[in-house]
Amino acid sequence: MSTTLTHSWFMTMRHLRNLARQPWWIAITLVQPVIWLLLFGAVFKATADIPGFAADSYVDFLTPGIVVMTAAFAGGWAGMGVIEDLNRGVIDRFLVSPVRRPALITGRLVQLGIVSLIQSLIVIGLGLLIGARFPGGVVGLAVLVGCSALLGGSLGALSNGMALLARKEETVIAASNFVLLPLTFLSSAFMQRDLVPGWIQSVARYNPVEWTVQAGREALTVSPDWGLVLSRASLLAVLCAACTWLATRAFRSYQRSI
Repeated sequence: MSTTLTHSWFMTMRHLRNLARQPWWIAITLVQPVIWLLLFGAVFKATADIPGFAADSYVDFLTPGIVVMTAAFAGGWAGMGVIEDLNRGVIDRFLVSPVRRPALITGRLVQLGIVSLIQSLIVIGLGLLIGARFPGGVVGLAVLVGCSALLGGSLGALSNGMALLARKEETVIAASNFVLLPLTFLSSAFMQRDLVPGWIQSVARYNPVEWTVQAGREALTVSPDWGLVLSRASLLAVLCAACTWLATRAFRSYQRSI
C-alpha cells in the first residue's frame, strides 16, 4: 500500500508539472461553464418567481449546478491525456517499469481533483460577483467542491479506461459527448427537480450528477439535512472507487493487446 501511495504521488507530480507548463488550459476549459452561468442566469432569471422555487434567486440555484457540470466535463475529457501519452509511447514505458498500475490512474485522478478545485473556486467566485449567496458558508462550499471532485474522478477514471481500450481521440470525444450532456440535463443542475417531467425525475434518482447536485445544494442551505448529504457523498465515493478499479483493469486489456 505504501509503495502504491508513493508511486501515486510521483505520478501526480508529473501531471502537475505538465499542467504548470500550460496554465491557460484551466482558463480555456472554464469558457463554456462561465458562459452558461452568465447566459442561463440572465435568461432564466424569472424562474425564481415560480411559487415553491427552492432559492431566492436563480443564480443561487444555478451556481452549484455549474460547479458540478464543470467537474463532470473535466472528468469526461480526462481520457484525452491518456491518448496523448499512448501516441507518444509514454504509457508503454510506464508499463515496463516497476510503477504500480493503480498509481497510473490515481495520479491522474488526483491531478484532476486539483484542477476541479481551482475551477470550482473560480466559478463560485464569479457566482458571488453576480449576486449568488450561499447560507451554508465555507462548510457547504467545501461539501459542494468535494462531491464535485468525486464525480469528476468517477467520470475521469471511466474516460481513462475508455481511452486505454479505444485508443482513438474520435471515440473518446464521441463517448464523452454522448454521456455528459444527457447526464447534465437529466438532473436538477439547471431546473428544480419537481418542476421537470416525471420521467426525468425517475431517471435522475440513478444519475450521479443528480447525487452531486443534491448533496452540494443541501449542504449550502441554512439547515442542511446531513443524512441526505452523507448518503449522496457515500454513493459518489463508492462510484469513484469502482470506476478507478475498472480503469486499472483496463491496463490488463491494453497489455494483452500489445
